[in-house]
Amino acid sequence: MGRWICCLCSRDADPLMLLLVLALGCNSSTAATASPSVPHVKPSYSFGRTFLGLDKCNACIGTSICKKFFKEEIRFDTWLSSHLKLPPSSLLSYSGNYTDDAKSWRLVDITRLTSKYQHDRADKRICTSLLKTKTCSLERALRRTQRFQKWLRAKRLTPDLVQGLSSPMLRCPSQRLLDRIVRRYAEVPDAGSVYMDHLTDRDKLRLLYTLAVNSHPILLQIFPDVEGWPFPRYLGSCGRLVVSASTRPLRDFFGAAPEVAADLALQLLAVLRSMATNDLNYFFYFTHVDAGTFGVFSNGHLFIRDASTLGIIDKEEAGSQLIDGQQEYKDIFSCLTVDCQSALVPCDSIREKHSLVMVCQDLLPKLLTGRFLPPVQERIDAFLQRCARGLGDDRGASEAMAELAEILKPLRSCDSRFAYRYPDCRYSDKY
Repeated sequence: MGRWICCLCSRDADPLMLLLVLALGCNSSTAATASPSVPHVKPSYSFGRTFLGLDKCNACIGTSICKKFFKEEIRFDTWLSSHLKLPPSSLLSYSGNYTDDAKSWRLVDITRLTSKYQHDRADKRICTSLLKTKTCSLERALRRTQRFQKWLRAKRLTPDLVQGLSSPMLRCPSQRLLDRIVRRYAEVPDAGSVYMDHLTDRDKLRLLYTLAVNSHPILLQIFPDVEGWPFPRYLGSCGRLVVSASTRPLRDFFGAAPEVAADLALQLLAVLRSMATNDLNYFFYFTHVDAGTFGVFSNGHLFIRDASTLGIIDKEEAGSQLIDGQQEYKDIFSCLTVDCQSALVPCDSIREKHSLVMVCQDLLPKLLTGRFLPPVQERIDAFLQRCARGLGDDRGASEAMAELAEILKPLRSCDSRFAYRYPDCRYSDKY
């Protein structure tokens, strides 16, 4: 019997019979002649370095969340099986899922700082402008620039190192704001210092590149949501992709019920108020707003979804900020995403009502027009018309926002649709 069992081990047997035979005790020398078992291969998703933008590093945003992608702890919504391909690289943003424990998943937004077409055009501009070739090593080309050589020698990020960059955030930079960027730059280990000693040459290039292309991820890092700032949470970057908490764009709510529209309009006013008056004495203003500038979380809370058009004026250090004439310096970093000749808004021309007027012109009418009964609707329409025309010299932004808020407050409801303030609204006069 034992001889028969061991002989069976050496023949082409049914896999189930073979397992039974092995369990009965073939000796190791005989069992070694059996056909080797095929190892189980876990299906994996094919990530191209080009899709992520890792082939462009260190002319990229960062690598802090790359492991999540390669371990499949960040998945695109279209990844229902390993047979599906990655989404088109031409898209500006993607909806995805993120996990820390492989059990619970949460929605995230995966975005590019600019379109792939604009990225590719900028890459060509770097090579043709700096090395006179169609293709090149972007990192090698940018390292040779006068601006980056100054960054390498600098111990501290100062206004002259960022002058001429197209980001509205850096139009009127103060030393206090730049120190905050260095201290809170999340793509490197936190050193808690205003000096750049903890930044490697690679880190400096990534930071400079991000500021030159789009300051959105930097704003999310230095003004985090956990401190009460109205931005989605920054989760990390990989190559030229940024991952942040998911929000639905405001455009999805333009046809919402009246009480939802009133609630969102009130939140918009509250965000504008907090950006103009806050404990840190920074004045935030928009250079442009559209239906994708703001977003709404699943709990109904409204946030700034796209911070790329936000400018910042430091009220505490206004006198030390660069005057507009000092912003004429231009180089390749000034032209990565915009025309080098683009005109910038003068710092001293910004008023507190600047952002409110833009919102009255482009967003509030789409939320509030034709939503309410005649007496209230007429008051809202009259206000929006005055606001869109600039409010007049005698009206301040604070008074105007208070006037509209008083009209809207009685129109919102208190129920579970507004999870960000429910059930608190049932027991508080604030709502």
